Amino acid sequence: MSEHRNSQSDSYKAAGVDITAGYRAVELMKRHIARTLTGEAGRGAGAAGIGGFGGMFELDVKDMPRPVLVSGTDGVGTKLKLAFLLDRHDTVGIDCVAMCANDILCCGAKPLFFLDYIACGRNVPERIAELVSGVAEGCVQAGCALVGGETAEMPGFYHEDEYDIAGFCVGAVDKSKILDKEQMRPGDAVIALPSSGAHSNGFSLIRKALGPKLPKFAEELLTPTKIYVKPMLNLFEAVTVHSAAHITGGGFYENIPRALKKGMMARLNKRLIRTPEIFGVIAKEGGIPQRDMFNTFNMGVGMVAVVKKDEAGKALQVLNDSGEKAYVLGEIAEGEGIKL
Repeated sequence: MSEHRNSQSDSYKAAGVDITAGYRAVELMKRHIARTLTGEAGRGAGAAGIGGFGGMFELDVKDMPRPVLVSGTDGVGTKLKLAFLLDRHDTVGIDCVAMCANDILCCGAKPLFFLDYIACGRNVPERIAELVSGVAEGCVQAGCALVGGETAEMPGFYHEDEYDIAGFCVGAVDKSKILDKEQMRPGDAVIALPSSGAHSNGFSLIRKALGPKLPKFAEELLTPTKIYVKPMLNLFEAVTVHSAAHITGGGFYENIPRALKKGMMARLNKRLIRTPEIFGVIAKEGGIPQRDMFNTFNMGVGMVAVVKKDEAGKALQVLNDSGEKAYVLGEIAEGEGIKL
């Protein structure tokens, strides 16, 4: 903190903003950020040092004749209420990275770097560092570098013990390898990659459905969103993937059609879906119709990929070798949307 030794303002502190706490938070988070700046992910990253005016990343495109940058941004949403309830803040950063990195995967892109934005009512350096430790863990899982971020202390806007966190991920893919749903044909296999639970969507409905029973399930529901980067990149290398869909808000009915060619539908076998018990509890306690459940939650499927029928076996082998218990959920047929 030596570079900030002369920076302090008693007047600003009296208004609720302690800038020296911000400097301490940066010092505490540096060791977490350093975990993401190793190997390929960290090449050229952080050259300006954390706390500078911009994060740097050296772009290596020697294997990409026509590189295309792909970006995605998202937050964690009202799942944060569970972090506040349990006073546990080391997992929601993983969710933040996952929601961005999994999205850009659906273009075929490899995540390169990530930045976060944290807004809080009061800057408690240890809590901010705990948050960033989760972001760093997410970046390690996604194979990308955490090159910077912003922490904004906003008294009077947020409760002093609450915060919001959002992020921004940039990846790259060669133009020739962008997933192309126009190559989709009837008979193509729809492969499901299991979720780790509710991930980071539908928590307003979850909290309403569970009501006073929410604390009983809070620990399970706080399980972070699974990051699919490494298994999906392995899949891209092994077979031709026509499209992929990250199952987030809007569930099956909103997300899967976004990955379908016009005139094609996904015919899915609902009996094959490996749905965690927590979704049954949510449906029962909230009196939520099955259609609404599939239109809100991932129901146990965090990502789907569409591959040629004759490559389905190889695709499953690659995913299973990567640690995913993937399975064929259905097939592509002529039509529109999805049929469960």
